[in-house]
Amino acid sequence: MPPRIKALLSIIVALVAIAGYFFQQSAGQIGPSYAALLFGVVAVVSMWIFPEVQRKKSGDTAPKR
Repeated sequence: MPPRIKALLSIIVALVAIAGYFFQQSAGQIGPSYAALLFGVVAVVSMWIFPEVQRKKSGDTAPKR
């Protein structure tokens, strides 16, 4: 995934996590609000750390039926 798209997706995920945090806080649920915020942080960090799966074209190595 190109870094531009990854950065835009990171911003969207962070904004949704922050919105979820404030929504849960306004509902009086402290634990789930921190869980929503933590999930957003983990999602953004993992998007940047773990590489995207690259599939190789099999060519002639695939078994023929």
